[in-house]
Amino acid sequence: MSEQTHDPEVVLALCASGPTELEEAVAGLTEAELDMSLNTANWTIRQIVHPVVDGDDIWETFVKIALGTNEAVFSLQWYWDVPQTQWAERWAYVQREIGPSLELFAANRRHIVQLVRAAADTWNRSIAVKWPKHGEERVTVGWVIEMQADHLTSHVNSIRKIRQAHGL
Repeated sequence: MSEQTHDPEVVLALCASGPTELEEAVAGLTEAELDMSLNTANWTIRQIVHPVVDGDDIWETFVKIALGTNEAVFSLQWYWDVPQTQWAERWAYVQREIGPSLELFAANRRHIVQLVRAAADTWNRSIAVKWPKHGEERVTVGWVIEMQADHLTSHVNSIRKIRQAHGL
Protein backbone atom coordinates (compact mmCIF):
# COMPACT_ATOMS: atom_id res chain seq x y z
CA MET A 1 0.00 0.00 0.00
CA SER A 2 2.88 2.35 0.61
CA GLU A 3 4.36 2.15 -2.91
CA GLN A 4 4.38 5.40 -4.87
CA THR A 5 3.23 5.60 -8.45
CA HIS A 6 3.98 9.27 -9.13
CA ASP A 7 6.88 11.65 -8.81
CA PRO A 8 6.71 13.61 -5.53
CA GLU A 9 6.73 16.99 -7.29
CA VAL A 10 3.85 15.89 -9.56
CA VAL A 11 1.83 14.71 -6.58
CA LEU A 12 2.60 17.85 -4.56
CA ALA A 13 1.51 20.00 -7.50
CA LEU A 14 -1.71 17.98 -7.70
CA CYS A 15 -2.17 18.41 -3.95
CA ALA A 16 -1.58 22.16 -4.21
CA SER A 17 -4.07 22.55 -7.06
CA GLY A 18 -6.77 20.59 -5.21
CA PRO A 19 -8.48 23.57 -3.56
CA THR A 20 -8.81 25.35 -6.89
CA GLU A 21 -10.19 22.19 -8.48
CA LEU A 22 -12.80 21.82 -5.73
CA GLU A 23 -13.73 25.51 -5.79
CA GLU A 24 -14.16 25.36 -9.59
CA ALA A 25 -16.36 22.27 -9.24
CA VAL A 26 -18.79 24.15 -6.97
CA ALA A 27 -18.42 27.61 -8.51
CA GLY A 28 -21.64 29.47 -9.15
CA LEU A 29 -23.89 27.00 -7.36
CA THR A 30 -26.70 28.35 -5.22
CA GLU A 31 -27.43 26.97 -1.76
CA ALA A 32 -30.32 24.97 -3.26
CA GLU A 33 -28.10 23.57 -6.01
CA LEU A 34 -25.53 22.45 -3.45
CA ASP A 35 -28.27 20.19 -2.08
CA MET A 36 -28.73 18.33 -5.37
CA SER A 37 -27.59 14.75 -5.86
CA LEU A 38 -27.79 12.10 -8.57
CA ASN A 39 -30.64 10.45 -6.65
CA THR A 40 -31.91 10.06 -3.11
CA ALA A 41 -29.44 7.24 -2.42
CA ASN A 42 -26.43 9.46 -3.18
CA TRP A 43 -24.90 12.34 -1.31
CA THR A 44 -25.54 15.92 -2.31
CA ILE A 45 -22.78 18.23 -3.50
CA ARG A 46 -22.72 19.83 -0.04
CA GLN A 47 -22.44 16.40 1.57
CA ILE A 48 -19.49 15.59 -0.69
CA VAL A 49 -17.55 18.79 0.02
CA HIS A 50 -17.53 18.53 3.82
CA PRO A 51 -16.14 14.98 4.18
CA VAL A 52 -13.49 15.64 1.53
CA VAL A 53 -12.24 18.51 3.68
CA ASP A 54 -12.65 16.60 6.94
CA GLY A 55 -10.74 13.61 5.60
CA ASP A 56 -7.92 15.80 4.36
CA ASP A 57 -7.78 17.51 7.75
CA ILE A 58 -7.62 14.17 9.57
CA TRP A 59 -4.86 12.77 7.33
CA GLU A 60 -2.86 15.99 7.78
CA THR A 61 -2.34 14.78 11.34
CA PHE A 62 -0.76 11.59 9.98
CA VAL A 63 1.74 13.66 7.99
CA LYS A 64 2.74 15.69 11.04
CA ILE A 65 3.10 12.61 13.22
CA ALA A 66 5.22 10.85 10.59
CA LEU A 67 7.49 13.88 10.28
CA GLY A 68 7.97 13.90 14.04
CA THR A 69 8.54 10.22 14.75
CA ASN A 70 8.69 6.87 13.03
CA GLU A 71 7.50 4.96 16.10
CA ALA A 72 3.85 6.02 16.20
CA VAL A 73 0.78 4.05 15.22
CA PHE A 74 -1.90 6.09 13.47
CA SER A 75 -5.39 4.78 14.07
CA LEU A 76 -8.70 6.06 12.85
CA GLN A 77 -10.63 3.31 14.58
CA TRP A 78 -12.82 5.95 16.25
CA TYR A 79 -13.76 7.15 12.75
CA TRP A 80 -14.09 3.81 11.01
CA ASP A 81 -16.31 2.42 13.78
CA VAL A 82 -19.07 4.85 12.82
CA PRO A 83 -20.85 4.72 9.43
CA GLN A 84 -20.31 7.69 7.12
CA THR A 85 -24.00 8.59 7.36
CA GLN A 86 -23.65 9.04 11.12
CA TRP A 87 -20.60 11.27 10.73
CA ALA A 88 -22.58 13.31 8.21
CA GLU A 89 -25.29 13.77 10.83
CA ARG A 90 -22.93 14.38 13.76
CA TRP A 91 -20.88 16.90 11.80
CA ALA A 92 -24.00 18.55 10.33
CA TYR A 93 -23.05 18.23 6.66
CA VAL A 94 -26.56 19.07 5.48
CA GLN A 95 -26.88 22.26 7.54
CA ARG A 96 -23.46 23.84 7.04
CA GLU A 97 -22.32 26.31 4.43
CA ILE A 98 -19.36 25.10 2.37
CA GLY A 99 -17.36 28.37 2.47
CA PRO A 100 -15.52 27.72 5.74
CA SER A 101 -14.73 24.16 4.66
CA LEU A 102 -13.30 25.39 1.34
CA GLU A 103 -11.17 27.92 3.23
CA LEU A 104 -9.89 25.26 5.63
CA PHE A 105 -9.11 22.94 2.72
CA ALA A 106 -7.09 25.61 0.91
CA ALA A 107 -5.17 26.55 4.06
CA ASN A 108 -4.45 22.92 5.00
CA ARG A 109 -3.23 22.03 1.52
CA ARG A 110 -0.94 25.09 1.37
CA HIS A 111 0.36 24.23 4.82
CA ILE A 112 1.10 20.57 4.05
CA VAL A 113 2.73 21.29 0.69
CA GLN A 114 4.95 23.91 2.33
CA LEU A 115 5.80 21.60 5.22
CA VAL A 116 6.65 18.63 3.02
CA ARG A 117 8.81 20.74 0.73
CA ALA A 118 10.62 22.48 3.61
CA ALA A 119 11.29 19.61 6.01
CA ALA A 120 14.11 17.18 5.28
CA ASP A 121 13.46 13.67 3.98
CA THR A 122 9.68 13.85 4.22
CA TRP A 123 8.34 11.87 1.27
CA ASN A 124 9.44 8.45 2.49
CA ARG A 125 8.95 9.02 6.20
CA SER A 126 6.51 6.46 7.52
CA ILE A 127 4.60 5.28 10.52
CA ALA A 128 2.29 2.36 11.08
CA VAL A 129 -1.39 2.70 10.24
CA LYS A 130 -3.79 0.41 12.03
CA TRP A 131 -6.35 -0.57 9.39
CA PRO A 132 -9.71 -2.09 10.29
CA LYS A 133 -9.62 -5.86 9.79
CA HIS A 134 -6.14 -5.73 8.21
CA GLY A 135 -3.83 -4.94 11.10
CA GLU A 136 -0.91 -2.57 11.01
CA GLU A 137 1.04 -1.50 7.95
CA ARG A 138 3.79 1.09 7.50
CA VAL A 139 2.59 3.89 5.27
CA THR A 140 4.64 6.75 3.84
CA VAL A 141 3.88 10.45 3.86
CA GLY A 142 4.05 10.37 0.07
CA TRP A 143 1.43 7.62 -0.12
CA VAL A 144 -0.95 9.60 2.10
CA ILE A 145 -0.53 12.78 0.09
CA GLU A 146 -1.10 10.87 -3.15
CA MET A 147 -4.13 9.08 -1.67
CA GLN A 148 -5.68 12.40 -0.63
CA ALA A 149 -5.03 13.92 -4.06
CA ASP A 150 -6.70 10.93 -5.73
CA HIS A 151 -9.56 11.06 -3.22
CA LEU A 152 -10.31 14.64 -4.19
CA THR A 153 -10.25 13.85 -7.91
CA SER A 154 -12.81 11.10 -7.39
CA HIS A 155 -15.16 13.41 -5.49
CA VAL A 156 -14.75 16.32 -7.90
CA ASN A 157 -15.79 13.92 -10.66
CA SER A 158 -18.89 13.04 -8.62
CA ILE A 159 -19.75 16.73 -8.27
CA ARG A 160 -19.35 17.19 -12.02
CA LYS A 161 -21.69 14.26 -12.67
CA ILE A 162 -24.33 15.79 -10.40
CA ARG A 163 -23.99 19.15 -12.13
CA GLN A 164 -24.28 17.51 -15.54
CA ALA A 165 -27.32 15.47 -14.48
CA HIS A 166 -29.07 18.69 -13.41
CA GLY A 167 -27.86 20.82 -16.31
CA LEU A 168 -25.73 23.04 -14.06
